This record gives sequence, C-alpha cells and structure tokens, in this order.
Amino acid sequence: MTINLEKNGTTLTVKPEGRVATNTAPILADKLNEALGDTTNLVFDFSDVEYISSAGLRVLLAMQQKMDERAGAMKVLNANEAVMQVFDMAGFFAILDVE
Repeated sequence: MTINLEKNGTTLTVKPEGRVATNTAPILADKLNEALGDTTNLVFDFSDVEYISSAGLRVLLAMQQKMDERAGAMKVLNANEAVMQVFDMAGFFAILDVE
C-alpha cells in the first residue's frame, strides 16, 4: 500500500492506495500518528482504495476520536461501492462524515 500525505496548515489530506487491511492498517496508523501534529481537519481521499477491513475501520475510528478530542473534523471522500458497503454494514455512516 502506498500512502500519500499532504499537509496544508491544519488540514492533513491522506490518500492511501490499494487495500487497507490487517497487514497495511498498522502502517497507515503509524504514518497518520507521525503526521498528525496540529491537524484539526483530516481528509481521507479513498479514490484509490480497493478494500477496507475491520483493521482499517479501527484506524478510521481512532482518527475520528482524535479529531473529536480536538474539536476538529474528519471526512472520507471518493470511496468506491465495496468500501461504502463495508461502512454501511459496520454502521460507520453514523460515525463518519462520508461524501
């Protein structure tokens, strides 16, 4: 999995590519924790994410909790139908801002 990060002020845009699964989710979490700094607006661009597992969902949940603690915002953009189905089955539409 490739992870592209772009920081602009207090906005961090994260664009993972490939699968966010058991073996790649910890890498994503580590990169996010390193780059988070003073971020109060976290944007995930999932246009190149093929699949997300429960391990990937845990990373998103942890980041949402961090943004909530900071009174910040987090959104997920451009998720494909398979990822959207996982979000739906996991009840993540009630937790995440998904566009």
